[in-house]
Amino acid sequence: MTLQKKLSTALLILAVLVQSSIYAQSFTETQAEDVGFSNQRLEYLTKTFEGFVQDDALPGSVLLVARNGEIAYYKAFGKRDIEANEHMEKTDIFRIASQTKATVSVGIMILQERGLLTITDPVGKYIPEFKKTTVAVSNEDGGYTVVDAKRQITIRDLLTHSAGVGYGNGIAADKWKEAGIQGWYFADRKEPILETVKRMAKLPFDAQPGEKFVYGYSTDILGALIEVVSGESLKDFLTKNLFEPLQMNDTHFYLPKDKKDRLAVVYSATETGIEKAPNPGTMAGQGAYLKGPRVSYSGGAGLLSTAYDYGRFLQMMLNQGILDGERILSRKSVELMTVDHISNIKYPLNNGTGFGLGFSIIKDLGVKGTMGSVGQFGWGGAYHSTYWVDPSENMVVVYMTQVIPSKTPEDHQKLPSLIYQAIVD
Repeated sequence: MTLQKKLSTALLILAVLVQSSIYAQSFTETQAEDVGFSNQRLEYLTKTFEGFVQDDALPGSVLLVARNGEIAYYKAFGKRDIEANEHMEKTDIFRIASQTKATVSVGIMILQERGLLTITDPVGKYIPEFKKTTVAVSNEDGGYTVVDAKRQITIRDLLTHSAGVGYGNGIAADKWKEAGIQGWYFADRKEPILETVKRMAKLPFDAQPGEKFVYGYSTDILGALIEVVSGESLKDFLTKNLFEPLQMNDTHFYLPKDKKDRLAVVYSATETGIEKAPNPGTMAGQGAYLKGPRVSYSGGAGLLSTAYDYGRFLQMMLNQGILDGERILSRKSVELMTVDHISNIKYPLNNGTGFGLGFSIIKDLGVKGTMGSVGQFGWGGAYHSTYWVDPSENMVVVYMTQVIPSKTPEDHQKLPSLIYQAIVD
C-alpha cells in the first residue's frame, strides 16, 4: 500500500470514528470530572447563583452545562413560584422568547436542504406582499419621508436581521402603532401569523435591505414563510421536523393544560426587589400561553421550553446537525449558519462579535473581553434567558430564568467566567 493510500485510509477511519462518537452521544447526566470539569471549582458557580436568589436579584433559574455530549452540570435554583413557595425544578418550563428564533432559522435551512427554497430568494417570491416594500427616512424637521426600498428583501436578510425590519418602534412608529403591530409578543393575538406579516409588508421599515442590523420581526416573517412553503402551520412543521426527532417533548407554542403547574412564574425587578409581574396577558406579565387564543405562532418569540429540551437542540447544532442518530441538518448547513454574515455592516450589540444565520458569533475574543472561544455562537431571550455553544470546548450552556425587566446583569456577566474557570482538562 502506498503512503498516499495509507493516509487516505487513516483519514477515512478517523472520519468514521468522529461520526460514530457523534452518533453515540446520548445527552444524559454524567460526572463532571469525566468531561473535564472540577467539582470543587463548579462550587463557585453554585454558590454565586444561590447568592442571586438569596439577595432577591433572581426568583429562580435552571442552569445546564453539557460537554462532550454529556450533561456535566444541571441544577435548579430558587423558586418557580415565590408566593406559593414552590421550588424551581430542573424540568420546569420557561417562556424562551427570542430563543425561538434559532429553531425557526433551522427550519428555513431544512427547507433549503429539501430544495423548496434558497436563502438568496426574495421573500416576495413566497409572500407577494413583500415584492415591493418601503422605508421611512428621517427629515431634519423631525418628521420622516417614506421611500421605496432599493431592492427586495431576501430570506438571508431576514436570517441575519439586515432586512431593516424593527419591532414597530422605529422612525414610522406612528403607522405601526395604528396597525396594532408593535413589540415582540403575539400570544394574545387572534390573527394567524401569516396575516399579521402580510400587514407588516405594507408598513415603512426602518432601514434599506442589507444596509443595517435592525433587530425585530425578521424571524416572525420567516415563520410565516415556513407556513407558506411547507403548507403546514409553523407549530406542526417544527414539531414534525425538529421537536419530535430531537425528543424535545416539553417545547410548545402554547402549553398543554396538564403541564401548567410546571410553568415558571414571571417576575419583575423593582427598586425593592423581585415582584410578580403584573398584567397577566401581556408580554411583561405572565402572558397568554395558557389561556390565550392559540392562533398566532410567533417564529420570533413564541416558544416555551425547558433547559433540557433546548440543550438537546443546541447539542444537535454542536454535533453538526445530528443527535442520537437523527439527522436534522447537514454539517455544511450548520457551518453556514455559524459564521459571520454581516461583516459589511456594523453589528451594534457586542464588540468582537458578528451575526450568522440566527446566532451571534464571536469573532475576536480579545475585543470581546470575556471568557469564551472564537467561533462560539448563541443568543438569548427577553425573559433574561441566555445560551451558547462553544465548538472549541465541545460545550453547550443553557440558562433559563423568568425576569422582565431585569435590573441585574451580573448573572449574565459572571456566568461565562464561572463555567470556563471550572474546566481543568
